[in-house]
Amino acid sequence: MSHERERLSYEIFGKAIRDLAQDIKDSGFEPDVVLSIARGGLIVGGALGYALGVKNSFAMSVEFYTGVDERLPVPVVLPPVPNKLDLTGLKVLIADDVADSGETLKLVKDFCEGVVSEVRSAVLYEKPTTIEKPDYSWSQTSLWIEFPWSVLPPVEKRV
Repeated sequence: MSHERERLSYEIFGKAIRDLAQDIKDSGFEPDVVLSIARGGLIVGGALGYALGVKNSFAMSVEFYTGVDERLPVPVVLPPVPNKLDLTGLKVLIADDVADSGETLKLVKDFCEGVVSEVRSAVLYEKPTTIEKPDYSWSQTSLWIEFPWSVLPPVEKRV
C-alpha cells in the first residue's frame, strides 16, 4: 500500500462543492431531496443542499470501511433506515464523499430504485475501482483520501 495521499482542505472543499453543485445545476437535474450516505456524505450532502437550494434532506448510515484500506466483506445498513414512503416519487440526489469500491453507492442506489422518480449520485472523489459510476464527481484519484473532517482522531474527554 502506498503512503501517498490525496489531501482535501476545508478551503478546497468549499470550492469543490460549488463546482459539483454547478455541474448538477448545469445538467438540468433538480433534486427534491438530498440523501446523504453517513458519515462522510453528511458533510457533502449538507453543503450540496445549501449550494443547490434543496432543503429536504435524509441520511442513510452505511458501515463499510473500518480503517485505511480495511473494510467489511459487504456494506451494512445501520438503523434507522429511511422510510421509503417518504421518498416515493421524488427526485433524489445521493451524496457521498468518495466512490471507492462503489459498493456503498450501489447499495443506496438500489434502495431507491423502484421507489423514487429519479435517482442520481454526486461524490467529491471517484476512484477507477468503483463498480458504480457516480453521475457527478468533482475529482478522480486512485490514492487514499484524507478528508479534513476525518483525518484527526476523535476528541477525548479532558483530564
